[in-house]
Amino acid sequence: MKNSVDKLGFYGEFGGAFIPELLQQNVRELQEKYLDIIESHNFQEKFRKLLRDYVGRPSPLYFAKRLSNKYKTRIYLKREDLNHTGSHKINNTIGQILLARELGKKRIIAETGAGQHGVATATVAALAGLECVVYMGEKDIERQAPNVMRMKMLGAEVRPAKSGSKTLKDATNEAIRDWINHPQDTHYIIGSVVGPHPYPDMVARFQSVISEEMKKQLKEQTGRDFPDKIIACIGGGSNAAGAYYHFLDNEKVELISVEAGGMGIDSGHSAATSILGSPGVIHASKTLLMQDKDGQIIEPYSISAGLDYPGIGPLHAHLIKTGRSTVLHATDEEALQAGFELTRLEGIIPALESAHALAALSKLKFKSGEVVVVNLSGRGDKDMATYLKHLNI
Repeated sequence: MKNSVDKLGFYGEFGGAFIPELLQQNVRELQEKYLDIIESHNFQEKFRKLLRDYVGRPSPLYFAKRLSNKYKTRIYLKREDLNHTGSHKINNTIGQILLARELGKKRIIAETGAGQHGVATATVAALAGLECVVYMGEKDIERQAPNVMRMKMLGAEVRPAKSGSKTLKDATNEAIRDWINHPQDTHYIIGSVVGPHPYPDMVARFQSVISEEMKKQLKEQTGRDFPDKIIACIGGGSNAAGAYYHFLDNEKVELISVEAGGMGIDSGHSAATSILGSPGVIHASKTLLMQDKDGQIIEPYSISAGLDYPGIGPLHAHLIKTGRSTVLHATDEEALQAGFELTRLEGIIPALESAHALAALSKLKFKSGEVVVVNLSGRGDKDMATYLKHLNI
């Protein structure tokens, strides 16, 4: 595929592995072994069995009739919110916990923003009987309390990141420091298509089950195995990578990525990386990121903890630069309204991350009969306090 990663971990000009010497051993081990392990028949058999019997896949492709009537097109929701743990994140953590065991690791670390990846990591660590430490920004711990409680109940230690903006970027920094200090026995389960090669490619491969199922489900429901448009939110962008994966080289499919506009692109409180960002290196990968003229990270902002990240995955940076994906932006207010709209029209409460993707529906023009898939990446349980705060009744 022309949008695939190359041998050095680059998608065009983006990607790579810009790592300190102390991480060379960890990352090189993954680079040398990940494909042989995850493409083996034994691994795939275990992976597919757990996705089916433990996660509950395939996730449904749901025709949203009332939403379709409003926007005068055919809208389908890929229901990743119905997975065990409530989001797409479990697809990746199942894959990585199996990989960690193959590599002989005894300890798991992870970073999390909204807490969905943290819960998914704590879940699979409990399943495998491995020690688990999850790093989470102090601010995110406060606004995502239900997920913090789940992680602790699952036996994980939740360590607060107290530096910087006290959000996802800082949690990732702390996780990388931990990994440097525990190179022999620890596997770092990165939650998105970010970080040094091979993580962006590896996570995209585990998440590609989303688009794999989508092709079969679309064939059954519409008579063809591809949609006209796929809409997904992007922070790091793992749910979008999974939804796009099997359509990357099908130019008939329009890929629409929705970033967090926060309080507005020009407000100084945004996470719209494609507009506000420029090429640079963050968390050992070259990509688009929000930075000042001296290369210092500009703190992002979003009402959604899962989109509150100053960069995007290198695959998405490549897709944006080459024009393969179209980028839209949804403000906090637009995302909230889209979340309320889906709830009232379809009886489905989406995560605030997914609500950003849904907000794109009001910004697009559709041709009669178009098939549009929105990747509903997570459920809204974790965001109820935020929704209720803004609910006018």
